[in-house]
Amino acid sequence: MKPGLPHRFGRCLTVIILLSTLAGGRLQAGPTERPWSPEQVFRANDPETDARLGSMSLEEKVGQMQMADSPGAYTEKDDPARRKLDRLVREGRIGGIMFLKGSMFSAAMLANHFQSIAPIPLFISADMERGLAMRLEGATRFPTAMAVSAAGKPELSAKMGEAIAEEARAAGLHWNFAPSVDLNSNPLNPVINTRSYGDTPEEASLMADALIEGMQSRGLLATAKHFPGHGDVTVDSHLALPVLKADSLRLEAYELKPFRSAVRHGVLAVMTGHLAVPEVTGTMDPASISRPLVTGLLRDKLGFRGLIVTDALNMKALYNGHNVEEISLRAVEAGNDVLLFSPDPDRSFQAIMAAVREGRISEERIDRSVRRILQAKRWLGLKSPALVDLNRVSDMSRPAGHLALAGEIGSRSLTFIGTGRPPFPLRRKKEAPPILDITLEEHAGRETAATFLAGLDSTWNTTRLRLTPESTEAECRAATEAAAEAPAVIISAAVAHPSRLSSLQTDCIRSIAERYRKEKPVVFIAFGSPYMLRSFPEIDCAICTYDDGEESQERALRVLSGKLEARGRLPVSLEMPEGANTTTP
Repeated sequence: MKPGLPHRFGRCLTVIILLSTLAGGRLQAGPTERPWSPEQVFRANDPETDARLGSMSLEEKVGQMQMADSPGAYTEKDDPARRKLDRLVREGRIGGIMFLKGSMFSAAMLANHFQSIAPIPLFISADMERGLAMRLEGATRFPTAMAVSAAGKPELSAKMGEAIAEEARAAGLHWNFAPSVDLNSNPLNPVINTRSYGDTPEEASLMADALIEGMQSRGLLATAKHFPGHGDVTVDSHLALPVLKADSLRLEAYELKPFRSAVRHGVLAVMTGHLAVPEVTGTMDPASISRPLVTGLLRDKLGFRGLIVTDALNMKALYNGHNVEEISLRAVEAGNDVLLFSPDPDRSFQAIMAAVREGRISEERIDRSVRRILQAKRWLGLKSPALVDLNRVSDMSRPAGHLALAGEIGSRSLTFIGTGRPPFPLRRKKEAPPILDITLEEHAGRETAATFLAGLDSTWNTTRLRLTPESTEAECRAATEAAAEAPAVIISAAVAHPSRLSSLQTDCIRSIAERYRKEKPVVFIAFGSPYMLRSFPEIDCAICTYDDGEESQERALRVLSGKLEARGRLPVSLEMPEGANTTTP
C-alpha cells in the first residue's frame, strides 16, 4: 500500500452501519407498497392505456419512442434549430425532449411552448446527476455522486433526490437520467470517475437507491445507468467504443449488483450503455444494441418492468460501420423503449416505419414500448396541454433549504487522506517566510481554483508558482528551491483526470513531497478526482473535495484554517484492483 493512501480500512463497518441506519428508515418498505413502483406504474391489466394505444396510428407510436435534444434556451421562432424541433413536435415524430443548457425560466417557457403544440404530452428530460444546475442556471448545484457517498448518509442522498425533483418539476421536467450506478473500479476510467458512488456495490446501491426514492417520491422519473456497468473501462464512449472485460460470473457478482438493487427498489427507468461485453455476448456489439443484454439480461433475467432508454445515439461508440438508420433499428430490436438523441430523428423515424411495414420489426414489438411510455406519462400526470406555472419557477430557484442541504452534503464529504494527525489549522507566523502554493493546471493560461487561491492569499502570507504541461525543468527547480524556504507547501490541483498532467509536473511534485514531507506540512488538495493521488505516492497529507466548484474551494480553505473537519470517507480504493482493464487508447 502506498504511503498515506488507505485501501479499504473501515469499509465493512461502514456498510454495516449504513444498513442498520436504513433498516428502520425510509427505504424499508417494499417497492410494491409505493405509488411509484413499477408494479403500480406499468400494470399488466390496464384497459385505459390499452384503449389509448389501440387508437394510435403506427406513426404516432413510433414517434413516441424518440427523444430529441433542445438547448433549453428560448430562441427566436425563425431559428433553424427551433423550427426543426417545432416541426418534429407538431408532426409527432418525437415523444420527448432533452434539455442541454439554458436557465430554469427559459426552459419552463420552452417546455410550455412544446407541450402546447404536442399532439401527445411530451417527456421533458435532462441529465441531472448533480441536480438541475448541471444543465440550467438558477437551480441548486449539488455535490457529485462520489461526494454524496463520501458524506456517508443515505438519508441526505434521499433528500437530495427530493430537492432535485422539486426544482425539475417546477421547470417543467419529468425525467432525470440519473443516478449513475456504475462502479468505478478502474482508476483509469476517463468518463465516470466522480459521477460514481464508489467501487463497492453495497455502498453504491445504498446511495443510489436513496436518491431514486427521493426523486420518484416527488414525481420525477429516475434512471439507473449505464447498464450493464461503465466503471471498469478506459475509453470514453463519447469518443470510441469501451470494452468491459467481464464474463457472466464477474458481471453477476459485481457490476450488476447496483442495477439489481435499483430494480428491486423500484427504479422506473434504466439507461443502456454504449460499451461492449464480448465475454458475455460473444460479439463487439455495444450493450445498447445487444438483444442478449437489453432483453435477455435486463428485461428477462433481472425482471425489469420499467422503461429502457438508450444512452445518446449521437455518441461515436456506436458508429463503427453503421449508419443512423441501422443503429436505430438495432436499438429497437435489442429491446429499448426510448431512443435518445438520434443525430437525425427524421431518418430514425423513417427507418423504423419501414422496418415495421417490411416485417423486420413487428407492430406488437412497438406496442410493448409505447404502452410503457404511455403508462409512465400517465403516472407523471401529463395531460394535454402539460403546462407548468411559470410563477413557481422563481420559488424553486435555489431555495434556502436546498442550498443548505447541498452545503451539508459537501461539508460532510471532504476527506482527509494521510498518516498521523492532520496539520490543521495551518498557522500564520508574522516573521516566517510565505507559504508556498504550487498550482497544477491542465493548460497554460487557464487559471483554476480561483476562489481557493484568492482565499489563500487573503488568509496567509503566500507565494505562488504554477506548473502546467508546458512548464520547463527550470520552473521545476524554482519550485523545489521555493519549497525549501517555505514553512509549508500547498499543492492544489483542479484537474479532471491524472492523465492530463505531464510527467514533469508529476515528477516535480513527487520530488518535493519526498524531500520535505518529514520537516514541514506538504498538503495536496485534490479538487475533483481522488485518483489524482495515485500519481503522487509520496504525498502523505491530502484533502479530497470530489469537485472543483466554488463551494468546494471555500470548504477546503475552511479545512486548512481549522474551521471545518475533513471527516468524509473515501468511497474508492486508490490501488489498481487485480484484473482491472488497463488498456488505454
